[in-house]
Amino acid sequence: MDRVESSREMINPLIITKSDARDHQDHECFDDDSLTKLLASLPKEKGWSSPHLYLYNGFWCPPAHLPGIISANRHFEAQDTDIILATLPKSGTTWLKALVFAITRRQHYALSQHPLLTSNPHDLVPFLHNISLLNDDLPSFQPPRLFSTHLQYCSLHESIKSSGCRIVHLCRNPHDTFISGWHFFKKARPDDLGPLSLEEAFDMYCRGVFGYGPFWDHLLGYWKESLERPDKVLFLKYEDLKRDTLVHVKRLAAFMGVPFSAEEEREGLIKEISRLCSFSNLKELEVNKTGRSTPFVENKAFFRRGEVGDSVNHLTPEMVERLNKVIEEKLGGSALTFKTGF
Repeated sequence: MDRVESSREMINPLIITKSDARDHQDHECFDDDSLTKLLASLPKEKGWSSPHLYLYNGFWCPPAHLPGIISANRHFEAQDTDIILATLPKSGTTWLKALVFAITRRQHYALSQHPLLTSNPHDLVPFLHNISLLNDDLPSFQPPRLFSTHLQYCSLHESIKSSGCRIVHLCRNPHDTFISGWHFFKKARPDDLGPLSLEEAFDMYCRGVFGYGPFWDHLLGYWKESLERPDKVLFLKYEDLKRDTLVHVKRLAAFMGVPFSAEEEREGLIKEISRLCSFSNLKELEVNKTGRSTPFVENKAFFRRGEVGDSVNHLTPEMVERLNKVIEEKLGGSALTFKTGF
């Protein structure tokens, strides 16, 4: 199969420099005084990697993300060909970005010269809150446009919900999401905030105080929508993707409107893409060992273990019992279930 390298716009067509994006968003949304006034009006709790999380539109928002979120709500207009990747933090976001980028852009790159070999997935599929969203400013490029978000379904821009664009939600069992989040945000937490103990973080998580949480509201929103609109919202489980990667990569491609051909399957392209995007492969790439895609943590922080059931090594029986009760109380009757190591 012929594949050619494309322009920089195909690799990352929506990213402008972080400083430009921040300046643009600040100008378009509000000044520092307006942000301060807004934060002062919102309920707040102790943060995981910032002094506080703020309850905004029903979810717990990191204050640094708020200007970009408001900018997105003001200016973004979804196109029917857009693909939106939705996850809670620490639920497989990096892996999903790599897979979706590799699947949708497979006609443009030889795997031996693939952008994922030299770029972190977060640099290839931008978060909506990290980019300039005035549509007149977006460069033209070949669809589908790829975006990522941690927002709950109810908080997505109305054009995303009413257009023909597709949403892929990746869900991870809440036990492992918590442990992965605790390890990650410990690295991102400034020293002057002091440590965040496992016990304190766990209590916050069970009360719903987690970035873009409560986790149960986040999961239920996308789960219910996937049942009502399965052609537009795909609900994947991290554990299923780990267990049967090839099956779900094929399913993912079909959902996004770019199914693998019989020839591609015979050539083993599904297996090649799965291998390229695997946790073990991405973790060993130099860009993910030493690079930095965010100002808060090095890229290596996105690649800790990636295993199913790691929470069994950290949670006490009492913690497991409490979280199970929360899950039953909040998700019981939804038919949404999880595979854990307990």
